[in-house]
Amino acid sequence: MPEVRLVGPNGEQVGIVPIAKALELARESDLDLVEVAPTARPPVAKLMDYGKFKYESAMKAREARKNQAHTVIKEIKLRPKIDPHDYETKKGHVVRFLKAGDKVKVTIMFRGREQSRPELGFRLLQRLADDVEELGFVESRPKQDGRNMIMVIGPHKKKAEAKAERAASRGQDAAPGTV
Repeated sequence: MPEVRLVGPNGEQVGIVPIAKALELARESDLDLVEVAPTARPPVAKLMDYGKFKYESAMKAREARKNQAHTVIKEIKLRPKIDPHDYETKKGHVVRFLKAGDKVKVTIMFRGREQSRPELGFRLLQRLADDVEELGFVESRPKQDGRNMIMVIGPHKKKAEAKAERAASRGQDAAPGTV
């Protein structure tokens, strides 16, 4: 006669009982008999409200998805002959993206004769990487891709950490009675 190791509704061990007896106990307590470990010898079954169990597990999964941070790759495009002020503006965007915990793909677009001087683009990317060193690291080294040179910079902080830090700083700014 097939038997199961039965676990009660509150997690207490009932013991090894025949399946018919387990089904009878489930009917009496108005619960479902759910097999939780089919490979065990004997298999483990639990008395529970299966609908409630499914609902709670769906809510846990939903909550986990809500707290999950999505990795976003932001892109900044530059030209090799960029004006110093324009460079500072673009660098500011890169800094903002890295502080938010996003990756940044930096693309240098070469046109015409600029294509024969890829070292200009390489030096520019190297300078940008050095300028934002405290916020991010070079995830993929500069490489030529047709008319463009591409480099990816990843943040030192995870997206979730950056989000928590921003929320904490907002909370600190809004504290009443502080000078």
